[in-house]
Amino acid sequence: MDKMQRFQRVLRCIVLCAGISLSAPSLGLAQTNSGKSVIDMPTSAGQRGGEHDFDFEFGTWKTELTRLLHPLTGSYTWVRYEGTSVVRKVSNGGANIVELEADGSAGHFEGLSVRLYNPQSHQWSLNFASSRAGTFSQPTIGEFKNGRGEFFDQETLNGRAILVRFVISDITPNSCRFEQAFSDDGGKTWEVNWIAKDTRIKGEAD
Repeated sequence: MDKMQRFQRVLRCIVLCAGISLSAPSLGLAQTNSGKSVIDMPTSAGQRGGEHDFDFEFGTWKTELTRLLHPLTGSYTWVRYEGTSVVRKVSNGGANIVELEADGSAGHFEGLSVRLYNPQSHQWSLNFASSRAGTFSQPTIGEFKNGRGEFFDQETLNGRAILVRFVISDITPNSCRFEQAFSDDGGKTWEVNWIAKDTRIKGEAD
């Protein structure tokens, strides 16, 4: 059994137990921003729940990824990857799994993400693991407003406390954009270190 298969089994077990996570309170650095999209996304949690926020993404996508190798060091060395992302819904849409495989100048990359919806807070937690690390990173917590998703958490990088921001934007039925940024000054400035642009593979909508 290879690494990806082991990850998939672990993730499915997590999702089967997600009833606990889906009903538990979520903590996060919730912030909002406006954006534009041709997808009809919820404008506020009060209008309807957000359990369908990721419905636009189910299916298979071509992924073009650029990643900053050494964030917050003054480095400007970026690496590029191209690959495929597959997004599947589980728990009747209250959770979903993303499988990413890509190749580039820095080698082969495999990543998995489990997104869990909290119906009490109307927020999502995004839980990411790479095959190299073998464990989940700190989840980012947030929500969609006006067709734009923003998710935040606090982590440490090289012994320093930082803020992490993950943004999903430019959402259309056949394309979307993902951006991760770090801040080491309390959110005054942000350095982008991960940009992914997905284009739906024709005939692969779920």
